[in-house]
Amino acid sequence: MDLTKRFNKQVDKIAVSLIRQFDERVSSIPNILKLTLGEPDFNTPEHVKNAGSQAITDNFSHYTGMSGLPDVRQAASQFLEKKYHVSYDWQSEVLVTVGATEAISASLLGILEPGDKVLLPAPIYPGYEPVITLADAEIIYMDTSDNGFVLSPELLEATLEEHGEKVKAVILNYPSNPTGVTYSREEVQALADVLKKYPVFVISDEIYSELTYDEDHVSIAEYLREQTILINGLSKSHAMTGWRVGFIFAPKELTKEIIKVHQYLVTAAATVSQKAAVQALVEGINDAQVMKKEYQERRDFVYEKMTSFGFEVAKPSGAFYIFAKIPANCIQDSMEFCVDLAEKEALAVIPGIAFGDAGEGYIRISYAASLANLEEAMTRMERYITEK
Repeated sequence: MDLTKRFNKQVDKIAVSLIRQFDERVSSIPNILKLTLGEPDFNTPEHVKNAGSQAITDNFSHYTGMSGLPDVRQAASQFLEKKYHVSYDWQSEVLVTVGATEAISASLLGILEPGDKVLLPAPIYPGYEPVITLADAEIIYMDTSDNGFVLSPELLEATLEEHGEKVKAVILNYPSNPTGVTYSREEVQALADVLKKYPVFVISDEIYSELTYDEDHVSIAEYLREQTILINGLSKSHAMTGWRVGFIFAPKELTKEIIKVHQYLVTAAATVSQKAAVQALVEGINDAQVMKKEYQERRDFVYEKMTSFGFEVAKPSGAFYIFAKIPANCIQDSMEFCVDLAEKEALAVIPGIAFGDAGEGYIRISYAASLANLEEAMTRMERYITEK
């Protein structure tokens, strides 16, 4: 009896992320220095941890409502309005989710039907495609590599026109994982001007919104509120990856439908984490500033080093990643390059192919690591490149 033959056939079409596969593959190498995962190296702020501890003491150990605690949704709504000038009614337009990952799944599973098409700018974080595949929808990539990894309104409109009414949604992720590139106000408005002409959902994953270096983040919901499902959370801004707190902000008509999926995926987010989230959003509204300053120093250091080694890099303006084109004199297959680098210099970075075909020939470095570790990493990288 082989019960694997009775699984959902769509499961055969997905796999564990190449990021995780590669990270596990190289973890056993002695003295390995890993710049692989998108995990802040900072600890959750003390006052936020204390709020979580107090919640345990106060026996906040029962279910909340499906949407999340009222004080969390109020705080999230106020945070968004103060930071990004976008207003959502906390009672009917805000959901607390189990991280941004669940927010992505609930949103996509709520809107997609078999045969629908979803447009993705590429290269892109590999957390969207498997959910789209499970929904039996089709992925259409828009290669941004020739435009500094910025999705142009011309490419977006051409793709929308080409694929017609089958396009159900467009996903945006900015600041971007893996490139660190983000969009200016003018660029956001130009994309919104295109999208408002089409009856499509816009799923805007803005989880890195607090980590922008050159100018303030602009949410596309400011220009395209009625079509946008806005996703955010506390994992990157407050170093709370393990607390699993995310948010969906959407017009009430959309939220009313998404909550059905959310309920049956998770029931509700963890109560203790939600109580800590209130502290993070209110008293810790600017907690990301300290981290951002250090990330920017690290970005400048790694960018300068990598470009001096002969890598082509679109200078990132957000998040904590460097996406670098492999020099012509090196192995061009990104997986082979990264395996060779790990085996010879005990330095682990992510192969660009993990972010789709448009990422082949590149590597991603996470600079969410101490400056001392980054200095050692660049020493190892220089030695590897020089030996070529």
